[in-house]
Amino acid sequence: MLRRLHSEQPESFAFTADNQKWAEAQLTKYPEGRQASAVIPLLWRAQEQEGWVSKPALEYVADMLGMAYIRVLEVASFYFMFQMQPTGSVAHVQICGTTSCMICGAEDLVAICKEKIAEKPHTLSADGKFSWEEVECLGACTNAPMAQIGKDYYEDLTAEGFAHMLDDLAAGKKVVPGPQNGRYAAEPKSGLTSLTEYDSGKTQYNASAQLASDIGDGVKRIQGDEVPILTPWVGKDGVVAGRAAAEAPPKAPEAPKPAAKQAEEAKKAAPAKTAEAKPAVEEQAAEAEPETLKEARGGLPDDLKLLKGVGPKLEETLNTLGFFHFDQIADWTEAEVAWVDSRLKFKGRIERDGWIEQAKRLAVGDDTEFAKRAKKDGLYDDED
Repeated sequence: MLRRLHSEQPESFAFTADNQKWAEAQLTKYPEGRQASAVIPLLWRAQEQEGWVSKPALEYVADMLGMAYIRVLEVASFYFMFQMQPTGSVAHVQICGTTSCMICGAEDLVAICKEKIAEKPHTLSADGKFSWEEVECLGACTNAPMAQIGKDYYEDLTAEGFAHMLDDLAAGKKVVPGPQNGRYAAEPKSGLTSLTEYDSGKTQYNASAQLASDIGDGVKRIQGDEVPILTPWVGKDGVVAGRAAAEAPPKAPEAPKPAAKQAEEAKKAAPAKTAEAKPAVEEQAAEAEPETLKEARGGLPDDLKLLKGVGPKLEETLNTLGFFHFDQIADWTEAEVAWVDSRLKFKGRIERDGWIEQAKRLAVGDDTEFAKRAKKDGLYDDED
């Protein structure tokens, strides 16, 4: 199946306030510089909020993690759990079509989807409430045939019951997930024949179905306020539960913030210059502003995208700072590198990607391996 960005995209994306706090809390799980490890949970949270992963959502997550947009797209397009196109406003239906379910009637469920939702998978229904697809084994073979609708499993389905369930969901009625034939979880339909002493303490439904029933909506999408925002090992006071403060692990680095937030905070902080700020000035003494230009010499700037790690947006940033030519970058001192580095979204990239060494070669007309590939294929490594 070809997976690519959908032809129609929303103008913007932003986590809800609670989901933003949740996302930032996830970054505390990883060491400094390894925030990219949170890409899957953040993409999943975006999908839980919106129903699918849009281009603005990809870019938002990439900005939070300091990743190139293409890297996040690679993740989203590789894993089929991420929907790359709009899904139904009520629910996205996934019919299990692997052996057990197919033998037990999955084809009848697919026929209902074609009749009530859309003829082709990944297509919105006429009212926009539903979309569907056939997927590989969902691991509930004992309860075949089954489907995943939203976050929950709906098992032991019949074509008639499934059609009625879709009608109820479309009408805004609540449908309890789990087995639809009266059985409890994956127990025999007739009830337990052994370990019957454990039968008396059961809830009305199995654990996941009971929770969905308690929430009141098995297909409700997460907004962020339904679950604890803090990571489970950190209490409200910032101390790991059951440990003394001295034994608690060190506080994780603050999560990177989107560029718009960084610019806004920098603007607010700029006017405050007092005597107390002197230590900060001393700390920044290692920075020195490089020689910059108001415009490219002769109106002909170098193609800075030939530097590994520089794409169209980062080239625009460098031009805004006053850098248009390879020889400017080739002459940066350590202090000047620190000055430029502090004005980029993701620090450390200058040394990491070897900009100065590349610029020295490109300034005298030599090519680097990356520059050769970029010229040939038009591919740029933009991590802005």
